[in-house]
Amino acid sequence: MACAARGAVAAVLAGGARYGPRDLLLTCSTSESYALLFKLLCSPGDQVLVPRPSYPLFEWLTRLEGVEAVPYALHYAGGWQIDLGELRQRLGPRTRAVVVVNPNNPTGNYLSAGELAELAAVCGRRVALIGDEVFHEYGWTDQPQVRIAEASQALTFHLGGLSKLVGLPQLKLGWIGVAGPAALRRAALRRLELIADNYLSVGAPVQLAAPRLLALGELVQQQLRARVRANRDWLVQHLRESGAPISLLEAAGGWSGVLRIPAPRGEEALALDLLDREQLVVHPGYFFDLGSGSHLVVSLIVPPEVLRAGVAAIERELARG
Repeated sequence: MACAARGAVAAVLAGGARYGPRDLLLTCSTSESYALLFKLLCSPGDQVLVPRPSYPLFEWLTRLEGVEAVPYALHYAGGWQIDLGELRQRLGPRTRAVVVVNPNNPTGNYLSAGELAELAAVCGRRVALIGDEVFHEYGWTDQPQVRIAEASQALTFHLGGLSKLVGLPQLKLGWIGVAGPAALRRAALRRLELIADNYLSVGAPVQLAAPRLLALGELVQQQLRARVRANRDWLVQHLRESGAPISLLEAAGGWSGVLRIPAPRGEEALALDLLDREQLVVHPGYFFDLGSGSHLVVSLIVPPEVLRAGVAAIERELARG
């Protein structure tokens, strides 16, 4: 059962290094994957480098394991790039892993080949490289993107799951793919299996269903990609033509759009006013540590008519001052 599920996962993963079934560990979610990896790699008080802006739960996922999350910056200048100089400065004697999200959430930037090569060199054989690639299949063009396993000189961990790959967040199945130097990979897999065996969290029904669900995954991804790309294309054109004081930050993939907005009342107040007056749910930028300026994060996987009504609601609310 588990072997069939791992084999199905291995069959759909592509990139610079292909995983065999024995290179994969099943989990019940990406959050659990992080927890297992922090148990594997860290002792209490150790540090993990995490991107900022990015996924807001990193602070809690590390804290729950007695680990310190140390942020490194992504900067925006017509596109998002990792501040590699700052990342190097953040590395210390207690650093055990560097986390990257590829593409990042919600900023939508994929790792460049140069960034991945630099990360691999920085990590070497001393620091693990964890790559959260749950949104990897949702690029906005057909241009190939690098995968974390291509950093072959470092011990790397790929994270994925059914939630994004097949659009089934309620069917709890995630996975960790382990790659890198053979001795490090074997030791990591052996210890990960021991940790996971103490939880036995992955249910039998989802493991039995995984091969069939993953076989249908490409059809789901095609539909989601088409919707997200169409929504983003409409949003770009609409903002260009409308004259509204809103700009859409450049990105390359994922399910979200980051809007830069004027918000003299503050992001949170604006988001709450949109909820109260327009029954519209958006995320204020500070949820993701987006930094300077005011931002709203909107979903691009909603039906087109929902996105258009939502953007109109944002424009009405901004017009109120």
